[in-house]
Amino acid sequence: MDKKKTINRRKKLAMSKTQYAYEYISTKILDGVYGPGQRIIIDQIAKELGTSTIPIREAIRNLESDGLIQYKPYSGAIVSAINETEYIEILSVISVLEGYAAALSARKFSSQDIEELQQLNTQMHEALEDFQLDLFNQLNRKFHSIIYEKCENDFLLEEIRQSQQRLDRIRSSIFTLVPGRTRQSIEEHNTIIHLLKEKAPLFQIEEEIRQHRINTIIAFKEQMKSRS
Repeated sequence: MDKKKTINRRKKLAMSKTQYAYEYISTKILDGVYGPGQRIIIDQIAKELGTSTIPIREAIRNLESDGLIQYKPYSGAIVSAINETEYIEILSVISVLEGYAAALSARKFSSQDIEELQQLNTQMHEALEDFQLDLFNQLNRKFHSIIYEKCENDFLLEEIRQSQQRLDRIRSSIFTLVPGRTRQSIEEHNTIIHLLKEKAPLFQIEEEIRQHRINTIIAFKEQMKSRS
């Protein structure tokens, strides 16, 4: 019985190490630290995490199933290239969903809500000045969620969240791919805040949010074109 418990504990420990390795590597990929085509050096990661190579290999197999890593002959495990078409298609859908959700939410904003959006945008500017791109991404996500989460349409919210999760599986933030988009995004946020504060026509708010996302798609396409 004691032997069985020991085996089970070891299995749990092995699973936790694999999961930790999975989260460690996937975060590096989604945050852009490991770029497309970059080789994943198993021994190096094992050393960084202070573990054997076994959980690293297990994590890489899981990441391969998720499409974040692929094996190539003579290269081993490398970060998968971005599926540009899928990224653009999902972001296009998000632009429509968030635009509609923003229109539904627009009349529910209090002066405190507007102030919070202004503070977030100021913090985004400060994060950009300090080259804290990870923090910038987090603040940007919060900015958008505050706007659409007031729509009180559970089905719509779930569709937005699922679309965002699918987008995250490709890359967590467009700003790691198109860093020049950050300043323009802050300026567009100011316009969105102004429209909400002045209670602009709902169609105008919806259009502005949608165009905000479309501008990101345009920047992404131009960046990909310049790299080809």
